[in-house]
Amino acid sequence: MKENKIVVLGADHNGVTLKKIAKNKLSDLGYKCIDLGPFEHKNSVDYVDYAKQLGQIIKSNEADAGVLICGTGVGMSIAVNKIDNVRGALVHNMQSALKSKEHNDSNVICLGSWITDDDANIKMLTSWMNEKFGEYRHVKRVEKIISSRDSKIIFTNGVFDILHKGHIELLKFSKSLGEFLIVGINSDESTKRLKGDDRPINYQNDRKSVLEANKYVDEVIIFDEDKPTKLVKKISPDIIVKGGEWIADEVRENDKIPKDIGIKIFPIINKKEYSSSTIIEKIKRNKK
Repeated sequence: MKENKIVVLGADHNGVTLKKIAKNKLSDLGYKCIDLGPFEHKNSVDYVDYAKQLGQIIKSNEADAGVLICGTGVGMSIAVNKIDNVRGALVHNMQSALKSKEHNDSNVICLGSWITDDDANIKMLTSWMNEKFGEYRHVKRVEKIISSRDSKIIFTNGVFDILHKGHIELLKFSKSLGEFLIVGINSDESTKRLKGDDRPINYQNDRKSVLEANKYVDEVIIFDEDKPTKLVKKISPDIIVKGGEWIADEVRENDKIPKDIGIKIFPIINKKEYSSSTIIEKIKRNKK
């Protein structure tokens, strides 16, 4: 919902007028706007100061998106991209606006008041705000941009009944995001509720042992609920990774994940081939 999304705006003296127009437009559309200033164009200011302040807000997840404006947008984009977890897009045309969000998951848009007229800038801004990250194949590429893994705790979960290549790629990707990977697995009772009475094939302690032997996994925790909501609350990871055809907003809503926890979607491209259920059916057919 737009009324729940926070947009932070900043500019230098060359972007004050356009910033005011942008703020009014976004407010009319239902966004909550935070204006860092400046508020008048008579006095010269340093764009770097506003870019750094806005970037820190985005880094700490205190806003959903950022808008930076200077004469060309170039200085703002250079400065804000020095900050971890900020993906600032320099936008001078509509295609760049849309693709920077769809392909690059940009969270800051940098506009040039000298380069493009106000009407065009506002159209690019509103289109950028409405565009969604394409996820799927773009996820791995965007993650390679991130410079710092720090000591982040990463969490992923599933049944992990019969380990296959899709699982391994998911674990490998998850581990690349941080220092410590925790895998939550559904208990035998939970698996039966989700998959049917003939599952799991392997008991929970056996599934746990197999995962613990994987080089990407640091800890495995068995949980009894159908969803890992209580476990997530207990361990409070920095990032949760999901595989499959989900999008991040669906995962957050379905699993009741707090907003301060990041969500990454790792696509299993050939889901029919990389599926425990498919492997089980294949084994059954070959037995006949």
